[in-house]
Amino acid sequence: MKISKTMQDELNRQINKEFHSAYLYLAITAYFEDRSLTGFANWYKIQAKEEVSHGMKIFQFILDRDGNVELEQVGKPAASWKSLSEIAQSAYKHEQNVTKSIHDIREFARKEKDAATEEFLNWFVSEQVEEEDNASYLVDRLEIAGSSGEALLLLDKELGERK
Repeated sequence: MKISKTMQDELNRQINKEFHSAYLYLAITAYFEDRSLTGFANWYKIQAKEEVSHGMKIFQFILDRDGNVELEQVGKPAASWKSLSEIAQSAYKHEQNVTKSIHDIREFARKEKDAATEEFLNWFVSEQVEEEDNASYLVDRLEIAGSSGEALLLLDKELGERK
C-alpha cells in the first residue's frame, strides 16, 4: 500500500532530523579531536554513523512504500561549547527531542491507521531508549569526573574502546 503524502512528509522531516543529528555529532567529534580527546571523538563519530543509518532506514522505507524522498537542507550545528558537560547535556537533550519526534510520528501513523508505518517506527522507539541511555551515561560520567584531568583521561580511554 502506498504511503500517504502526509505520512511521507512526516518521515521526510525525520530523515532531516536524523541527518542533522549526524552533523551535530560530527561537529562534536571535531571539537574533541581538536582537544586531543580521541576517545570522546571516537564515541561521537560512531554516534554520527548510527544517525546516518537511521536516516537511510527511513529513506528506504519511504521508497519501499512507493513514496517520494524529499531531502531538505541540513542545518548547521553548533561548533563550540563552554564545557564537556555542556556538550553531553546538549546531546542528551537532542536525543530526547528526537525521541519525541519519533513518538509523535508513530501517534500520527496510528491516527492515520497506517499499521505498516507504526510497526516500522516501533524499532526507532526501542532504539531511542538506547540512544537516550548512552547520552545520559555520558552526562553522569562527566558529572562524576568533574574537573579531574585523570578522570577525564580514563573516561576518554573508555570511550575510545567503543566499536
